[in-house]
Amino acid sequence: MPLSSSKSKVCFFFQNVKVSLTNRTQLKKNIQVIFKKEGKRLKSLNYIFCTDAALLEINRQFLDHDFYTDIITFDLSGSPEIEAEVYISIDRVRENARELQYSFKSELSRVIFHGALHLCGYGDKNKNDRQLMRIKEDFYLQYFPK
Repeated sequence: MPLSSSKSKVCFFFQNVKVSLTNRTQLKKNIQVIFKKEGKRLKSLNYIFCTDAALLEINRQFLDHDFYTDIITFDLSGSPEIEAEVYISIDRVRENARELQYSFKSELSRVIFHGALHLCGYGDKNKNDRQLMRIKEDFYLQYFPK
């Protein structure tokens, strides 16, 4: 169903997880700013927050990967306007935050922006791509007020 201009182009859904997303409206606006600054047109973007088990099943079923990950991004676009779904494992984000000694909120913001940046054309399959992705993540983490 097409989203009307009065509704946000970014939606959040939660599958068997509880997550406190403070200031959701501002976060949705920030995500839309990323697309604008990166020169991309966003039609609709759904973030689905789920468990490790759910994301592992998606990884197996759609990507033929048998390992845990924090994020999987599906670009569903059939036109120049981006339509996508981004699945994020809250379990993995919590674990990564603990291991990296970041706050959960900071790590979650990084992963949310990471998904948007994938849709803007940034990759993470090799060292150079990962380095550029990290630079972009850091830029947007600093760009938006906390």
